[in-house]
Amino acid sequence: MKIFSIEQIRLADKLTIERQNITSDELMERAGTAVFNWMNRQLTTKEVKIHIFCGIGNNGGDGLVIARKLLEQGYSIEVYVVNFSDNRSKDFLLNFDRIKELKLWPKLLTKDSELPNIGAQDVVLDAIFGIGLNRPADDWVAQIIDNINNSGAFVIAVDIPSGLYMEKALSEKDMVTKADYTLTFQLPKLVFLLPETGKYTKYWEALDIGQDPKFLYEEECNTFYLDKYNILTFYKSRDRFSHKGTYGHSLIIGGSYGKIGAALMSSEAALHAGSGLVTAFVPKCGYQTIQTAFPEAMVITDDDENYITDIKFGVNPTVIGIGPGLGKHKKTITALAKFLKGNDKPLVLDADALNILSENKELLEFINGKAILTPHPKELERLIGSWENDFEKLELIKQFSKDNNVVVVAKGSHTAVVYGDQLFFNSTGNPGMATGGTGDVLTGIITGLVAQNYSLLQAALLGVYIHGRAGDLAVIRSGVEALTATDVIDFTGDAFLDLYKKNKNDYQENANKTP
Repeated sequence: MKIFSIEQIRLADKLTIERQNITSDELMERAGTAVFNWMNRQLTTKEVKIHIFCGIGNNGGDGLVIARKLLEQGYSIEVYVVNFSDNRSKDFLLNFDRIKELKLWPKLLTKDSELPNIGAQDVVLDAIFGIGLNRPADDWVAQIIDNINNSGAFVIAVDIPSGLYMEKALSEKDMVTKADYTLTFQLPKLVFLLPETGKYTKYWEALDIGQDPKFLYEEECNTFYLDKYNILTFYKSRDRFSHKGTYGHSLIIGGSYGKIGAALMSSEAALHAGSGLVTAFVPKCGYQTIQTAFPEAMVITDDDENYITDIKFGVNPTVIGIGPGLGKHKKTITALAKFLKGNDKPLVLDADALNILSENKELLEFINGKAILTPHPKELERLIGSWENDFEKLELIKQFSKDNNVVVVAKGSHTAVVYGDQLFFNSTGNPGMATGGTGDVLTGIITGLVAQNYSLLQAALLGVYIHGRAGDLAVIRSGVEALTATDVIDFTGDAFLDLYKKNKNDYQENANKTP
């Protein structure tokens, strides 16, 4: 699913109006109707008090359409117009007149008005500011937003929580509505997927308002919300005449004394992701553990008992995953540097392999064009430097990816996959996956996919999706607190099977483009 810039969203509206021969007011009616229909399906009673806060622009106009429809259906509503400017949009004024024709006069809120009394059992509809906001709200408007946030009411934001900017970070002066649910139009917004701004909406849903499908399909875009439809455009079914050699050979290099489990989980995950063969290269202390716990793997050991000190192997792998449990012993650092300088295989680099790279950046030239890096936030900071906000972080990742010609998988909620200027946010995963070992599992899954001749970008995209989906399926059984990394491995097969299951949200062809 594409994620548009503010200019692209405005162009989509403009072309929809032109190509469908409708007015801007009719498009606003569609948007308001879509939100009303959602609310009408969710609300169990018409007795609940609904407070509708409208600005004086098009977002406020949407709010007035919703208010009119709620009133027509007998809901108990109170409508407020937050009068922060004398410049009202024409469609706002049109809908302001329409609701007055129904004998409802919205309450005008100014800097001298008392704050509305909102009950904890009430519902608030936030339609104060839309996507065009570019400066902090006036202090008195910020007090209205703060009053909403402190009310305890269930808050629904129209398109975007008021106070958020579409394409820049927040400052200390900004006050933002904290929405329980955001009903956005057609496509998700980037700010829903970033930690610093995504926290202002617990849940969001993109409502179809009939924007021009040709534009949605053809418009070039570098930012995507990765869903099942995207994955199915490049997912490869197996040929019934294939054999284990068809699906590649994954070599996992990692482990050290006390951390053999990391290499074990990565190796198991590579096999569960479909790699034809898996070999684990570990210190001698890991031999018995892996041979016993994972009989499907082949095992090669370093001469050292406790650490990787000399990376030599007598196999010809398709891809090499390196880093889980590796440690940073002096001899390990030397061994990794020597290995990278002579390696010509695709790589998946994680954990201490990344930490060693961050401390020896001259080694980056040896992974150019042939590596996927999977850092967690602190590993990422060591690689690219610190950042002021999430927007700057994304630009730094893009620049690092371009400078080194690598795919970067920035792990976290809505894991971001970056390749050059292309940016993909994952739609799967849950907080239960914030536990030790899940990153090692991801490394193995991605390694196993590269072995099957997926491109580096495709392997990263499919890997994060399947990894997160396995976690989503596993958490149904375990709950978030008890979810473990090995649970994710166990449900990897279920995640692949889930690709074939269809539901109403699976295919949004007009809003997507093959990655």
